[in-house]
Amino acid sequence: MILVQLQEGGLLTYMDEADLIKTTGIIDDKVERTSWVEYRLKSDPNGRVVHRSVDMYLKTPMVWGLGESQKF
Repeated sequence: MILVQLQEGGLLTYMDEADLIKTTGIIDDKVERTSWVEYRLKSDPNGRVVHRSVDMYLKTPMVWGLGESQKF
């Protein structure tokens, strides 16, 4: 069961994954590894996405700097 939003601004509800079209993708480079999944209705395969989730892992540490105004 997948949590979906069938109408924009509507309530979230569960749907059987068999009624949905699943699309996945991965971006993997020296900075990040991001994987994503989207679900669309089988009855409207080119329609809007009813569920989207992303998992991101940053491979390099964040670098924080001080601006000129913060050095005083």
